[in-house]
Amino acid sequence: MKLIRYGAAGKEKTGVIIDDVKYDTSAFGEDYNEAFFEADGLKRLQQFVDANKGKLTKIADGERLGSPFARPSKIVCIGLNYKDHAEETNAPLPKEPILFFKSTTALVGPNDDIVIPKNSVKTDWEVELAVVIGKKASYIEESEAMDHVAGYCLHNDVSEREFQLERNGTWDKGKGCDTFAPIGPFLATTDEVADVHNLRLWLTLNGKTVQDGSTSNLIFNIPYLIAYTSQFMTLLPGDVISTGTPAGVGLGMKPPLYLKPGDVVELGIDGLGEAKQVLKAYAKD
Repeated sequence: MKLIRYGAAGKEKTGVIIDDVKYDTSAFGEDYNEAFFEADGLKRLQQFVDANKGKLTKIADGERLGSPFARPSKIVCIGLNYKDHAEETNAPLPKEPILFFKSTTALVGPNDDIVIPKNSVKTDWEVELAVVIGKKASYIEESEAMDHVAGYCLHNDVSEREFQLERNGTWDKGKGCDTFAPIGPFLATTDEVADVHNLRLWLTLNGKTVQDGSTSNLIFNIPYLIAYTSQFMTLLPGDVISTGTPAGVGLGMKPPLYLKPGDVVELGIDGLGEAKQVLKAYAKD
């Protein structure tokens, strides 16, 4: 299945994509959130869709897409998980995964604007594969990790490099700004993805390709990342692990290149759709 949420921000309704057509599933009566995933929601949703085949209402073209799941308890990110990205930023290859967090308030829809934070001069892009957890995971083994996956999404791990790298403290300062986690357009369940370790991911800036990589080049693969993360925190249903970005970020260019108002970022992953985001200047409400 491909799960979507659509409508005005904060008032999203649920839906699914079947044969490239979007259908409303509001009558199912549940949002796609922690309780949904925890209570075998994917199986029950599939039964609902099957039982209502031919009866579901089509979603009108032009409807805004939100994040394909409601705000999770946490968004865990993996740093420097592609060799070429580590090299371009002059960072040593990690001996074990680097973990940091994006604030859940950064979560927005796949085509929503990215707002450059107040006082930012180094806002950057990072196309990433995001893994959505489907079952509670704590101290699990790598061999059982994939049993805990609900599905996969496209994610732009937007980053403010000065906040991240030049201000005292953790990377989180440059990762959790509002709008810095556009996710979607949809959540693809695991059966939709034949080989999660062989997906092309790409990103363009104003029509020019700047990132073009493959998940085959992950330093730490998906099962390892899930099992590893579960040794340090309980992963709850609906939580996100974003698995790192390939080379081609602004920080790694010579000279570095950063986002400015009016820039257009487009990105995609094989089988997980595409997204488009326009950069906007911060403006006080």
